[in-house]
Amino acid sequence: MRPYKIISTDLLHNHTKIFKEGFAIKLPNFLKQGDKVALISVSSPQPQGTLEAAMQSVADFGLNPVAYATCGYARGYLAGTDAERARDLIEAFDDDDIAGVICIRGGYGAHRVFDLVNFDRIAASGKPLYGYSDVTALHIAMQNRGVISFQTPMPGTEWYKGLDDYTKQGVRQLLFGPLPSEIANPDGAKLNTMRPGIARGELVGGNLSLVTSTIGTPYQLDVDGKILFLEDVGESPRHLDRMLLQLRHSGLLTACAGIIFGAFTDCAAENPDKSLTIEQVLDDLTADLNIPVVSDLQCGHCMPTASLPLGAQIILDARAGKLVIAQ
Repeated sequence: MRPYKIISTDLLHNHTKIFKEGFAIKLPNFLKQGDKVALISVSSPQPQGTLEAAMQSVADFGLNPVAYATCGYARGYLAGTDAERARDLIEAFDDDDIAGVICIRGGYGAHRVFDLVNFDRIAASGKPLYGYSDVTALHIAMQNRGVISFQTPMPGTEWYKGLDDYTKQGVRQLLFGPLPSEIANPDGAKLNTMRPGIARGELVGGNLSLVTSTIGTPYQLDVDGKILFLEDVGESPRHLDRMLLQLRHSGLLTACAGIIFGAFTDCAAENPDKSLTIEQVLDDLTADLNIPVVSDLQCGHCMPTASLPLGAQIILDARAGKLVIAQ
């Protein structure tokens, strides 16, 4: 017998219900062995033939995964309509039998549900949220409400293929708690100090493309006095330059208390002789910032990869190359 089940929610429930305003929590409840967790996709479709393996990888952590309908939906590059993906997100957080919500994969489309979801209700649920990449959109909504959520690799893209010990330990710690005392690279690999200094603040951010896409919208990431983490995949140095410049011109790079650059995977220039390097881009756009800046955190679209408690208070010590969790 499978240690999990797949549920179908074919009928779109009424999502015009009135939710209570505000939120009452900071750190969500950690999971326990045997807990039911929702698997949803707010972004792209899960590749055919991989759902059961992804669910088994969740069961291997001792959890009881429940795959919502969007794990099997495909509408072009989206896992169903916006309403269907919003429905699964709302129902997963609203179901008392579900202890946590894990996004099965990223891709594209999470920010398309912003107008359909009351994130005050989700933030007040006390349930942890897991994922990264396109799921940054949901993390931003949580961070803007002062609630910690967890950047982790995902069952439908990394877990089912097998995780290395470093990555697995990072995921396990944020699944079951407590928060680690430090965010450290694997095998003692050092962070690169770009700008010295020490800063303390909430760790916010995620995927650069998603952070940039919220600028000038009601959903813009609040970075004021916070530590900004950024990573991306498949963007040329020129595209990274453009997005970081937009963050500068929008005031985000000057408002934050410190910056952590993670992995920029598959971001090499097609013609290196006619391009700046990624390192040059990062250096150019942070050279005059009077805040601590580090790069080379092994976190993002890479393996091994760190898992991050987004929204947690951290101390960025760029002199020593250390990231200490302060709560």
